[in-house]
Amino acid sequence: MYLISDNIDTWTGMRLAGIEGVVVHEKQELQQELDKVLADKEIGIVLLTEKFGKEFPDLINDVKLSHKLPLFVEIPDRHGTGRKPDFITSYVNEAIGLKL
Repeated sequence: MYLISDNIDTWTGMRLAGIEGVVVHEKQELQQELDKVLADKEIGIVLLTEKFGKEFPDLINDVKLSHKLPLFVEIPDRHGTGRKPDFITSYVNEAIGLKL
C-alpha cells in the first residue's frame, strides 16, 4: 500500500499506521509519483487524496482505466470528503437505474 497525498496531515496519519507515501502538490509531481508507483510491482493499492481527482481528473481517470494493478482508491483528507452525503445511494441509482 502506498499513499500519494496533497497534505502533510494525511501523510503523517498514514505513516503512523505504517503506510509509506509522499506529499505532492503539482501535476508534474503527481505524474512522476504515479509513474514510480506503476513501475513498482510490490505496490498493490495506491491511496490518493480526493483533491487529486478533482484537480486532475484526466490524469487520475487515465491511470485508473488503463491499468488493472495497482488498485487506486481516493480517500478524504483531513478536511473531510468533498462528496455529497448520499453519494453512494446516488451512485447505485445511476448504475442500476433504480431509485432506492
